[in-house]
Amino acid sequence: MALRAAATTAIPVAPRSIRALFSTFSSNFPFNPPQAAQVEKPPPAEPSTNLFVSGLSKRTTSEGLRDAFAKHGEVVNARVVTDRVSGYSKGFGFVRYATLDDAAAGIKGMDGQFLDGWVIFAEYARPRPPPPSTQDNSNAGGYGNYNAPMYGRNNM
Repeated sequence: MALRAAATTAIPVAPRSIRALFSTFSSNFPFNPPQAAQVEKPPPAEPSTNLFVSGLSKRTTSEGLRDAFAKHGEVVNARVVTDRVSGYSKGFGFVRYATLDDAAAGIKGMDGQFLDGWVIFAEYARPRPPPPSTQDNSNAGGYGNYNAPMYGRNNM
């Protein structure tokens, strides 16, 4: 009963329109929408003969990728990264040219073009970061650690 009495004696509020209730300009609600975060782009990759190609179709093969990029220079190697289980493309691949000039021509000629019905993007590939050192890792268990003791079996 005390709550009902308190609710009936609340301060009367002037009726407002529905639009005014949901408007951020006329509302007294102290909500500040988050500002667009400034995302730092990584620096562009240094020119190399290895190109990263993204936006590939699931039907794109390594041979198709090689044929498309061979129009712009001598392709040494072309590889579409595929899923281990299904064998379909993961949507990206790598093309290696013989010279830097051929690689630059490949980017200029193929970046933003259609391949198998999809727009592809070509850029210089970034080198892989070095793997984390395993010397500091004192984790004895886990997957892939063959030096760990085998639990549940007799170690003879």
